[in-house]
Amino acid sequence: MSVFDTPLGPIGAPTAVLDRAAFTRNLTALRDVATPVPLRIATKSIRVRALIEEALRHDGVSGLLAYSVAEARWLLSHGLRDVLVAYPSADVVAMRAIADDEEARATVTLMVDSPEHVAMIARVATQAGVVLRVAIDVDMTFKVGPFTAGAHRSDVRTPEDAVSLAQCIERTPGVELVGCMFYEAQIAGVPDSTPGHRLMKWASMREIEGRRRAVVDALQAYSDLEIINGGGTGSAHISGRDGVLGDIAVGSGLFAPRLFDGYRALRTEPACWFVSPVVRKPDPQTAVTYSGGYIGSGPPSRSRVPVPVHPRGLKYYGQLGAGEVQSPLHGASARGLSIGDHVWFRHSKAGEMCERFDSILVVENGALVDEVATYRGEGQNFG
Repeated sequence: MSVFDTPLGPIGAPTAVLDRAAFTRNLTALRDVATPVPLRIATKSIRVRALIEEALRHDGVSGLLAYSVAEARWLLSHGLRDVLVAYPSADVVAMRAIADDEEARATVTLMVDSPEHVAMIARVATQAGVVLRVAIDVDMTFKVGPFTAGAHRSDVRTPEDAVSLAQCIERTPGVELVGCMFYEAQIAGVPDSTPGHRLMKWASMREIEGRRRAVVDALQAYSDLEIINGGGTGSAHISGRDGVLGDIAVGSGLFAPRLFDGYRALRTEPACWFVSPVVRKPDPQTAVTYSGGYIGSGPPSRSRVPVPVHPRGLKYYGQLGAGEVQSPLHGASARGLSIGDHVWFRHSKAGEMCERFDSILVVENGALVDEVATYRGEGQNFG
């Protein structure tokens, strides 16, 4: 039985749906290719606490990679531990909450890539009379002459850069260096569907492996690093092969959104959709669904638009696209749709979709088995 045949009951507005079996298979596949390096769950790519907790119960999964200091504090309040904040922050209010909580100070690690970040965290820590844990974000962009591929995240790139920042941390009261992170966006976040992409990713990984080891070796003189994080869904199968990383970040691969369809080396399957009802039939070949204009972040392009996947053969009108309130669709299967029928869509990205919904319906083996709250459904919005 196809997941699309699962009885969902009446749907009046777009509704998120997760196939738990596919979610579990994706997690198992990523864990298997990353072994023996454990996985660290990237929470921004899920944004559903119940599913984050479910993932953490699996063998080979350890720790969280949060996207906000406030989010880390909130996750901690629900009993989750070992939270590495993936991005530097200027949220001193949330930092103060971490500083004022003994358990938070012991298990939350803040990210830095500049002396300014170190100074900001140190001011919060010294005012509270405590020490806060920090990790260094090391830039993993691939550069050949004028060509650059990657996320332009950090200006810490070389072992010398890392040592300079480690020395800054060492002489600054209130902060302690406990880890580092290496995110290779040009490998983890880029499809390998063309020869050019595969060549770039191969060359980039060769460069990264040597530079990453050199950075870690240099930092070991300043800290017995507890956390050495890197990778991503699209590189989980190769990120750990040099023996440097202590854990590999994964998140989007658990949902396997549309942007991951171009990864030949990735063995995941779609696990999350949103379903919208048909609300108009202006003519036999057109079915209008309610809302659905949930555009993914990144460079504006067709790749960021949700795609109707069931019934097959539906497509947008070029001059209209996916709309805020209605999305007109046409195609052969539109003729068989009536008002109230369901159309299934795949979002281009993973966790971003959850910002649109208060909950996700969980289906398994053709049955609706649960409904779980998203961050939004729990009243949380971390930016």
